[in-house]
Amino acid sequence: MYRTHHCNTLGISDVGKKVTLSGWVHKIRDKGFLIWIDLRDHSGVIQLVFDENRTPKSVIEDTKNLGREFVLQIKGIVVERESKNPKIATGEIEVAVLDFKILNQSKTPPFTIENETDGGEKLLMKYRYLDIRRTPVKERLQFRHKVAMAVRNYLSDKGFLEVETPLLIKSTPEGARDFLVPSRTNKGQFYALPQSPQTFKQLLVVGGVDQYFQITKCFRDEDLRADRQPEFTQIDCEMAFVEQEDVMQIFEKMTVYLLKTVKGIALKSFPRMTYKEAIETYGTDKPDIRFDMKFVELNNLAKGRGFKVFDSQEFIVGINVEGGASYSRKQIDELIDWVKQPQVNANGIVWVKYEEDGGAKSSVDKFFTNETLLEWLEKARSKRGDMLLILAGETKKTRTQLSALRMEMAERLGFRNPEVFAPLWVTDFPLLEWNEEDGRFHAVHHPFTSPKPEDINLLDAQPEKVRANAYDLVINGNEIGGGSIRINQNNLQKKMFSLLGFTEKEVQSQFGFLLEAFQYGVPPHGGIAFGFDRLVAILSGSESIRDVIAFPKNNAGRDVMIDSPSFIDAQKLKELHISKIYETNG
Repeated sequence: MYRTHHCNTLGISDVGKKVTLSGWVHKIRDKGFLIWIDLRDHSGVIQLVFDENRTPKSVIEDTKNLGREFVLQIKGIVVERESKNPKIATGEIEVAVLDFKILNQSKTPPFTIENETDGGEKLLMKYRYLDIRRTPVKERLQFRHKVAMAVRNYLSDKGFLEVETPLLIKSTPEGARDFLVPSRTNKGQFYALPQSPQTFKQLLVVGGVDQYFQITKCFRDEDLRADRQPEFTQIDCEMAFVEQEDVMQIFEKMTVYLLKTVKGIALKSFPRMTYKEAIETYGTDKPDIRFDMKFVELNNLAKGRGFKVFDSQEFIVGINVEGGASYSRKQIDELIDWVKQPQVNANGIVWVKYEEDGGAKSSVDKFFTNETLLEWLEKARSKRGDMLLILAGETKKTRTQLSALRMEMAERLGFRNPEVFAPLWVTDFPLLEWNEEDGRFHAVHHPFTSPKPEDINLLDAQPEKVRANAYDLVINGNEIGGGSIRINQNNLQKKMFSLLGFTEKEVQSQFGFLLEAFQYGVPPHGGIAFGFDRLVAILSGSESIRDVIAFPKNNAGRDVMIDSPSFIDAQKLKELHISKIYETNG
């Protein structure tokens, strides 16, 4: 038996017990006549003591051969510590070692395996298996497991059936780029890795599976960002005989259950907001409502007053910053530089301070009277000591820019507390959006999303005005889940494909199996998918989804630990019939 106990399970009540422990050497402190070793396993750390009164001399001598991260098995007696350590769970006790065995040796690690390490990001990712030994990383993986189990327990209790769907599927033209897998046995043909199990879960409903879920891997070959991975995990769900409200109620309650179970936070019903309201009020369809700073449109108060910067622009909009009147000119100039960076790409900021004496001070004082500036402040519901920040330009672009500024101000002012959770539903998205590059409509969600029943009559004449029977769950400015009621009528699904520019031949080639299934009695159905990595990251207060993934890839989509992706042996490429790559790399 390698161990009778885990390190962190021992306490003051175990004093006098003989124990066998196994783990890694965390620290060694050698005083000559007295040696302490911190032993670490998956549960935590316990202090070992080697002294001449209790430990055989030969055993003490053998400690000279030990180094950090050596794997040990020790036998000893639990004793009460003279100098207790309240910072660790085992701080009241230590183990007086009677004997130990080196189970394996270790090279000196390239960084210290501590809560606060000296390893940089590249080093930590290269040696991720060592990074996982650190308590913060290990705890995030344990937290991820806890969330996954809570999801499974909740959905199973609600009658959902967990079903696995294929990972080798057919490539489809909608959405992001597919990862393609060449078939050795079918020359010139490829599988695709799924971007989601969308069509399979709909086929499960056709097959009579009333409520389905799975926690599954999905893949998208798209440009990477700091918070995006080429492979990610999704909580995928589908329900038969439901309307939008049914789906939203089930998964709102699931989110409440998760917050209560894993965070101990009790929330009630979530607010709801239409897509139109979200864009007009916050400039984004995933607003962070932990703080206010709602948009204030100023066209009717600021245009036509002789200030060319405003008069020449389509849209003038601002946000009120509480306490912002205390900002120095240097701080304001920093904000102006911030909005001019390429990621935001605004021309600048007009600011108005509401001074404590009731007057207004602004960067455009010479163009507007004090009374006009006060009208702006009044519309923004500013108080004395606040500051109004204003952007102007093309409507859609300016809203996006101001949304970015709003989030930046919230960050600087400390309004984005990761321990505060503010969920909301966003509904009534556009069904379609026009793409200028290829001159056709694209589905905002996916081509299987049903239009709102009351908007179906607009599909022929005004498709851009049709709203989707879709809904997103947003938490703290992040889209956590998105779903919709699906099209379950063959004719409507064909019309949708036609609006998206597919020819009949393309429809039959790509989705013929689905249209065939729709001829056999498809019930009304809908579902939702949660980004599991992002959900876990937000609930744990992590900065990035990489923090909660065991083996993440870097911003370039590379796994630097195993050096992937990599070139493939020429013979293997030849077997896969990929002649051009074979000729290039051969």
